[in-house]
Amino acid sequence: MIEKRKAFAYVTRGKRLLVFEHPHAPEAGIQVPAGTIEPGESPEDAVLREAHEETGLTALRLGAFLGEQRRDMADFGREEIHHRYFYQVICEQETPERWDWGERFPSDEPDVDSTMFRHVFRFYWVDLPDGSPEMIADHGVMLTRLLPML
Repeated sequence: MIEKRKAFAYVTRGKRLLVFEHPHAPEAGIQVPAGTIEPGESPEDAVLREAHEETGLTALRLGAFLGEQRRDMADFGREEIHHRYFYQVICEQETPERWDWGERFPSDEPDVDSTMFRHVFRFYWVDLPDGSPEMIADHGVMLTRLLPML
């Protein structure tokens, strides 16, 4: 079984959490920014890179390390174990309430045409703790560790 290291960003602004959906693939569920940690890259560098690439936000600051999780992805038809590192990432810029953003260089699809957006994400802010939606594939597993920090 393949093991992949992943960095997960709980992007916050005040007591709000940034989540997204795939408008062209609703089966992908509600998620937080996350992605593969590149060889030689630290989880801290990866989470900031992934948060920027997936959201388009530029004023991001690393917050607290929230924990690790090993997750078998067999329930999604993948023979992979994801070793996940979760971080709070603080947004220090104004944003719209909702926006769409595309990722040009998804790390799990290196051969895509870089002039086209491969994935389109629809971002929006939710209020914590009451507005937190059900997230797919354990994306929300560390929210209980995040809440005391807000």
